[in-house]
Formats: sequence, C-alpha cells, structure tokens
Amino acid sequence: MAAKGLKVGLSRDGIQTASETVYDALVDAVETGRYDGIQAYATLIAERSAPARVTPDRVLEGFLRLREVLSRHLTASYRDMAKLTKVLDIYVPVADRILCIVASALVEEREKVVRQQQEAIRELSTPALRVRDRLLILPIIGVLDTHRARQLTEQLLYAIRANRARVVIMDITGVASVDSKVANHLVQTVEAAQLLGATVLVTGISPEAAQTLVAIGVDLSRLRTVCDLQGGLEEADRLLGLKATTT
Repeated sequence: MAAKGLKVGLSRDGIQTASETVYDALVDAVETGRYDGIQAYATLIAERSAPARVTPDRVLEGFLRLREVLSRHLTASYRDMAKLTKVLDIYVPVADRILCIVASALVEEREKVVRQQQEAIRELSTPALRVRDRLLILPIIGVLDTHRARQLTEQLLYAIRANRARVVIMDITGVASVDSKVANHLVQTVEAAQLLGATVLVTGISPEAAQTLVAIGVDLSRLRTVCDLQGGLEEADRLLGLKATTT
C-alpha cells in the first residue's frame, strides 16, 4: 500500500497495522458517524512525527495516498454506477473529515512543540543563579516586555523562596534599552521580591539609560542601584554580613 507518510517510525508490520487502523476507523465512522478512533490515531501519528522530524506534508501525503487506494478499491468493487455513486457519496465526506482531523492534530502538535521551545528559551534567558548561601544573581539580557517581565518576576520569587535568599542582584547590563515601561517592570519585580524578605540590588544601568530615565521623569526612588556587578557583589556581601575580599 502506498502510504509513505504513515511509515513514521514503523516496521513493515507496523505499516500494515497503521493502514488497517485507518481503514477500521473509516468503516466505524461510516457506520456510526463517530470519529473517536481516528482522532486518537491522528494524535498518536502527530506525536510520533515531531520527534522523528517528519514534516506534516509527508504525513498528509500518506493519508492522501491511502484515501486514493481506498477510492480505487471501491471503484473496482462496484460495477453498478448507481451503487458506486451512492457509496462514494458516503465515503468521500468521511474520508475528507478524517483528513481534516489528521491535519488539525498535526497543527496542534506543532504548536505545542513551538510553545514548549519558546518556554524553554524564556527560562534559559532569565535564570536566577545561586552564587552563595542566601544570594542570587538575575542577569537580564535582551528586550524586557510585559510577558517576559511577568515570567521573570515569577521565576525570581520561586527562586527566592526555594533558596531562602536575602539578597538578589538584578543585573541589566544586557538589556537593550531602558524606558519608562522597563523601569516600571523592574520596580514591580523589586517590590514583589521585597514582600518575600529579599533586598534587590539593580546593577548595570548604563550612563545613557540613566540620562534617559532622568529625562522622562521615572521615579526610581524604590530601586536600590549599584554601578556594576562587582559593586553589587560587594554590597551584597555587606548586607549579608560578609567581609568583602580584596586581591
């Protein structure tokens, strides 16, 4: 049977089983009007295709070929054109519905994979790093929008609680630009951390960003700032009652 797209991770016996599964689901849909079987199988195929790096068009190609094979089988089985027309009138809408279910399952699986990848990237982009007991560093790199700021706050709060942190150094050296929206996000994150008993030191504000924030009148009185990361570490040691080491 020409069902190339159905060969995802299957042996020869598996391919035969797959074709039979689709056929049984087709018959069941014709007899009962239910598509539960093909829905479950479509989800399975979609989940299997993503890790195997099989593109949706290959899977759909397999189903289209299977649809064509079944159509030819029906055409060869009915010599009476009136009966054949009635059978095809039933078969074609069901086969089309099955194809739509498979396509939808593939799209949903791809979207799920993309969401998981985006989530992993976001988590890696704002890690709360434990430097020593009760001290965390949160390096922020890139653009800080509303969604990312909300996620950053959540990650930081969980890290503060998990590590029983007393001081957090939030380094924004890698933030592309600092405007009123970014400043407000930072203030909200700092205030949320303070509710858990952690002092937040903001480091890495560039001279250009400092001038911009002053010019637009952002209230930074609630932010505790230090010039750079090294200064932030020294201030954190002081807050933790540790002696700063000198070389």
